[in-house]
Amino acid sequence: MMNTKVTVLVVLSFAFVLGVVQSFDFHERELETEDSLWELYERWRSQHTVTRDLNEKHRRFNVFKENVKYVHNFNKKDAPYKLKLNKFADMTNHEFKKSYAGSKVSHHRMFRGERKPAENFMYESVTNIPPSVDWRTKGAVTPVKDQGQCGSCWAFSTIAAVEGINQIKTKKLVSLSEQELVDCDNSQNQGCNGGLMEIAFEFIKQNGGITTEANYPYKAQDGSCDSRKVKLIIIYSRYLTM
Repeated sequence: MMNTKVTVLVVLSFAFVLGVVQSFDFHERELETEDSLWELYERWRSQHTVTRDLNEKHRRFNVFKENVKYVHNFNKKDAPYKLKLNKFADMTNHEFKKSYAGSKVSHHRMFRGERKPAENFMYESVTNIPPSVDWRTKGAVTPVKDQGQCGSCWAFSTIAAVEGINQIKTKKLVSLSEQELVDCDNSQNQGCNGGLMEIAFEFIKQNGGITTEANYPYKAQDGSCDSRKVKLIIIYSRYLTM
């Protein structure tokens, strides 16, 4: 018998990054009965065009119910943020992590194949540091992206950082190519099988920059490095000072 008591915090918080633009609202009355929950599940499937066979639907419905209840109960708390359902709402925590957060690359800090010692970070010639900065309000964050069925979170993390520092330095926000990293940064990183940001930053530095997403669009799958697209470098490595 399947254990439907699933832990969904990682699913819903990490999925927030991947799918918040297609969030799904529901009302408390829809949680009152099994029939109303089933109707809610069908409405959710319709919005996200999720196809399941009959046996799979019943299994997924049990997961969906637990996720709905978790979101509902969490949002009653006095937390600084709220949760919503998205297209991952009938996945368990284990399934989500396996599909979107798995990696075959060792995740201790590495640099050129060796452990990199921990370093302290210090601001240089900067005073009056605010306690926090919301870079979204300053135009340094691109719209939400979706990595799909590909373990390329390392590429998305790297690109988001480079997009941000480029905007801060140039005042121009440009969406950059995760797919170039997936296809071309393969000395130690492994595309859809995982990778490390440190190695990806070094790749960008050594190659003189990274091209745009428009020029080298994301495919959510491993591919061969397209040298014609890579040559159209748009963001140079002078902003990466690591």
